[in-house]
Amino acid sequence: MKKFECLNGVIINLGNQTLLNEIYTELYITEGDSGKVNKEHEVRQIEAASRRTTTEETPIKCKDIFKPLSEQDKPIRTVLTKGVAGIGKTVSVQKFILDWAEGKANQDIHLIFPLPFRELNLMKDQKLSLMELLHVCFKETKETEMSSLEKVLFIFDGLDECRFPLDFQNTVRVCDVTESASVHVLLINLIKGNLLPSALIWITSRPAAADQIPSECVHRVTEVRGFNDPQKEEYFRKRISDQSLANNIITHLKSLRSLYIMCHIPVFCWISATVLERMLGEAESGEIPKTLTQMYTHFLIIQTNIIGEKYSKKQKSDKMLLKLGKLAFQQLKKGNLIFYEEDVRKCGIDVREAAVYSGVCTQIFREEFGLHQSKVYCFVHLSIQEHLAALYVHLTFMIKKRNVLIQHQVSIWWMEKITISEVHKSAVDQALESQTGHLDLFLRFLLGLSVKSNQKLLHALVTQAGSSSQSREETVQYIKKKIGEDLPPEKSINLFHCLNELCDNSLVEEIQHYLKSGKQSEFSSSQWSALVFVLLTSAQELEEFDLSKYISTDKIPETVFLKLMPVIAASRKAM
Repeated sequence: MKKFECLNGVIINLGNQTLLNEIYTELYITEGDSGKVNKEHEVRQIEAASRRTTTEETPIKCKDIFKPLSEQDKPIRTVLTKGVAGIGKTVSVQKFILDWAEGKANQDIHLIFPLPFRELNLMKDQKLSLMELLHVCFKETKETEMSSLEKVLFIFDGLDECRFPLDFQNTVRVCDVTESASVHVLLINLIKGNLLPSALIWITSRPAAADQIPSECVHRVTEVRGFNDPQKEEYFRKRISDQSLANNIITHLKSLRSLYIMCHIPVFCWISATVLERMLGEAESGEIPKTLTQMYTHFLIIQTNIIGEKYSKKQKSDKMLLKLGKLAFQQLKKGNLIFYEEDVRKCGIDVREAAVYSGVCTQIFREEFGLHQSKVYCFVHLSIQEHLAALYVHLTFMIKKRNVLIQHQVSIWWMEKITISEVHKSAVDQALESQTGHLDLFLRFLLGLSVKSNQKLLHALVTQAGSSSQSREETVQYIKKKIGEDLPPEKSINLFHCLNELCDNSLVEEIQHYLKSGKQSEFSSSQWSALVFVLLTSAQELEEFDLSKYISTDKIPETVFLKLMPVIAASRKAM
């Protein structure tokens, strides 16, 4: 039980493990989802979810996920829980197990077997029976007869981290718990109910990977939505003992819509609290973070200061950040949040170095021990990985004049001619080409790092940060040109966030001027995109969207309708 008493990942007081029961704040979990595959970056999904009204949803407590809503409903065998990275899926699993172990809930379950995919990956090439698998993972089960147990629960946490195929159509049928097969075959037969049909199954996944499980195998879908607005405030009041300071932090975040929306993610609340507690509480000089890049760069400075106390030379932390940045970048391109020894070695980090990094960068990089003491590595949160990846791309250009976003770079002469705006254009193009939006937040960070205020911060991070005297205007104009093209709405919205990171709000101010005038205008494609961004990032709830305020309803082009779809979806009523 001790394993589940302590909170994984985020340790608020260095050196002291935080007891889960002491700081746990109930997460907002809903039943059901839209049923469609979402191709937006997960931060955009959080933004969209934040606009949904609670009256349209069925909230559900974590301990009740296997309970039917009414007595007439069929028993629930398999639950699929979706949620973006860092939203609290694994913590929910921990809390469920801890409450069960302490006799507080779900006492009809006899045994719980937590089998995270990051650990099952280490066994993907082995052939063994279900009983052998359990004996390997849970040595105390060797004397247990599975057939004598009425109800057991298997928890498969992190489907998105799975590194073996799940082919539900062409997998051999296995019904005997003593029959040997590959791990993926055992898993599929458990989920289908061929193995232990009376067992309960709980699978957690980030949204993009969830459709690997056929809908006919799932009896309930839930979504972890993180903190709602009251829970955000509750978190800061619990986390910050000085209530006056907590109020100042809440007020600051509420004044910056893009940051306040991010606070739906518990890890972002923790990052914000870490940074703002110091900056607002200790009267430190310097600009209070107003953008995402500023917040994460300040966070990294705080962590490297801690590293500096453990290392005598700053150059060592420089080298460490660049190596971790390279790992973050290479794995982000592959879509990996967890890495194994082989992945780490390919980035020039040996296993001893990785152990040191995880020891001194406890709030950035983690080393975990899986089955048979095999090592698994990860960054504390995907957004920290995205920020470090952007930092690596930015610093590699500043120090070595290399654009790592382009694979083939021919000559030294050509490298000397390259400019920061060309690096930015490469990043914009690659982010727009991405089918999943996995580079959207990386792009926001990369562009933000080129702003003068962040350039100053970088000099506090690394000795050779370099500096860009070039105007950001070329990058701004390129983004505006892209916004004017026929892009999907979610891509346009992210480009407006990019302009915000570059401190350019001209398009938004232009549309706000139109809105204040109260006149109908012939909007350009860019202006329609700006209108969508303004309406979606407004603090006010969209009760009603009346299109006739902006355009004559007898001549609405289809392209305009498509651009406005996120606003229509977020409104209670559209006219």
